[in-house]
Amino acid sequence: MSTAADNRAANDPRRARFLPYMAPSQGARAGKWVSAAEAIAAIADKSRVYIAAASGIPMGLVEAMAEYRQRWTHIELVMAYMVRRPTVFEYPGKPFSYTTTQATPAFKYLWDTGTVSILPARYSDLAGLFLATGAYPVEVALVQVSAPGPEGRVSLGTSAGGAIDITRSAPLVIAQVNDQVPYTFGASEFELSEFDFLVEASEPVRPAPEPTFNEDQILQKVASQAAAKIANGATLQFGVGDIPDAILSHLSGHQNLSVHSGMFSMACVDLLEKGVISSNSKGFDDGYMVAAEVSNTVSMMRWIDRNPQLLMAPARYTHGAGILSRIRQFTSLQSAIEVALDGSVNSETVNGRVLSGPGGAPDYAFAACAAENGHSILALKSTAARGAISRIVASIDAPDRITLPAYTADIIVTEYGVAEVRGLPLQARAEALCAIAHPDHQANLKPD
Repeated sequence: MSTAADNRAANDPRRARFLPYMAPSQGARAGKWVSAAEAIAAIADKSRVYIAAASGIPMGLVEAMAEYRQRWTHIELVMAYMVRRPTVFEYPGKPFSYTTTQATPAFKYLWDTGTVSILPARYSDLAGLFLATGAYPVEVALVQVSAPGPEGRVSLGTSAGGAIDITRSAPLVIAQVNDQVPYTFGASEFELSEFDFLVEASEPVRPAPEPTFNEDQILQKVASQAAAKIANGATLQFGVGDIPDAILSHLSGHQNLSVHSGMFSMACVDLLEKGVISSNSKGFDDGYMVAAEVSNTVSMMRWIDRNPQLLMAPARYTHGAGILSRIRQFTSLQSAIEVALDGSVNSETVNGRVLSGPGGAPDYAFAACAAENGHSILALKSTAARGAISRIVASIDAPDRITLPAYTADIIVTEYGVAEVRGLPLQARAEALCAIAHPDHQANLKPD
């Protein structure tokens, strides 16, 4: 459906490039300013309600749902990566149940209540999974946006990729308008007429800790070896955590790097200021840095606010196979919980205890295999539990999960070296991976 808002976006180069990769819009909505109570009253009993996650969670609206919970007999709350425990988690079954595509420690007190369901999904699945035509449609979307900018539009701010399509297409969309949310450009921008209800609620965006240099010598050795496998001119994707950030910190000697990533962090800003990331590149994204999510440190939120160098994009663009496979020298930087001798990877569970979900890891591992001169670099310390547990394992067995199958394995790095296993038969890759395991554990891993 071509809407008036889309027609106007088509005249803005920063937004027009993403229109083909977004869900069809529902068209003009009421754009009515109301109180939180009025907005929540519009949610019908037994609705499936999507709540924007990560740093985009609209806490004021979520707290209003908890406050007025007695109006419903049952509400299913659907969410992705939750970095904090919202008030609605305090009322399992009364009336809330919870479905998540990426379980995190925020759910730890809910596992025994029987109210949590895990919906296995890649980040790219968020582009269509929850739409009316998708496999798990939602009736309501609750999102958080910035205050209107000079153009009269608002922005999803730091957490956009997974929320863009749902915001465009859900039958009922309620936005918490927060003047403390930074304004980001690209597909994260919306006109007020694209929301049913707007609720003003100024509240701090809970910041993540500022990055500091991690003096862990083992981590730095892993990171330096991984950085050495990144070619000049590569387009980088990286995930969340100390290891991806440490790898980026070792790239100051590189040239002409680009960023097309699920995440964007201050490490990228440092590389941009050093000239390692080129804002003049005419690569796949025409010199822009593109991301779905932004780390929400105070310094990062200041930097991204109305910064035209970074564009926020929908999941189908940041994580979609059709886009990623076209990016020459696409290089994915990931970490993991454990790697098996066949190259399969577990990034989700420890002894069956859920720590995370697949997120964008499958999207990027597959894309790196398909892209011209692409690479998937998986970096991890060789042990856990102060050396007692090897993270290179013979196999990944139930109740743990295989996040990445063996045929996606490419470059795997520990402090003991680099195993380049793409194209190696099983016996040879097992030997290569055993060689980068901790010496104390190699005897238990050596192939027969």
